[in-house]
Amino acid sequence: MPVRIVAGKHRGAKLTAPEGLEVRPTSERAREALFNILEGGRFGLTLRGARVLDLFAGSGALGLEALSRGAAQVVFVENAPTALAALRANIAKLRAAGLTHIRETDATRFLERSPMPADLVLMDPPYGSGLWAESLDTITRGGWVGPETVVAVEVGKKEKVAAPTGYALVDDRRYGAARLILLQKAPAEG
Repeated sequence: MPVRIVAGKHRGAKLTAPEGLEVRPTSERAREALFNILEGGRFGLTLRGARVLDLFAGSGALGLEALSRGAAQVVFVENAPTALAALRANIAKLRAAGLTHIRETDATRFLERSPMPADLVLMDPPYGSGLWAESLDTITRGGWVGPETVVAVEVGKKEKVAAPTGYALVDDRRYGAARLILLQKAPAEG
C-alpha cells in the first residue's frame, strides 16, 4: 500500500513503507481525519512550531505528516530494523534531518526525560497489543505529557479502550479497521 503525505509542505510525497506483514501504516484517510480533528474543533492545536513525539513510529508517516503541517520538531521512537530503515529513508527524502530525532528503543521503555512536554504525542502500536497504555505511563513519568498535550492513539476498531488513571478520553472515532482515540490529562480535582 503506497503511503503519501496528505497535506502541508510535503503534500503528495510518497513515503517508503517498511516491509513485513506486521507493519500496518496508518491509512491516508485516518491520518487526514486525525489532523483535521486536531487542528479544528475543540482542540484547535496549532501544529506550526509544535513539539511532537511519535511512538511506534514505523515509516514515520504520522510524525512526518505533522512536520509537513508545520511542526518544529519530531522525536521518533522505533526499534524494528526494517521500520528504522524506512523511517531514515523518509526523513532523508523530505530533507528533514535537522527537524527530527530518532530514538532506537522499545516505546514501552523510552526513559528519556523531556525538559518540556510535547504538544502532540502520536502512537500507532500493533493492534491488540495494549502497548500504548504502558508507553503512555512511561512518557508521562518522563515529562513528555503536560496538561495541554494531546495524545492520539490508533488501535484496532474492536479493541476495548479505557482512559488510564489521570487521563480523559476526549474523542473516539473509527476509520475502516482503525480506531483513533484522543486523550488528555484529566484536570486535577480539588
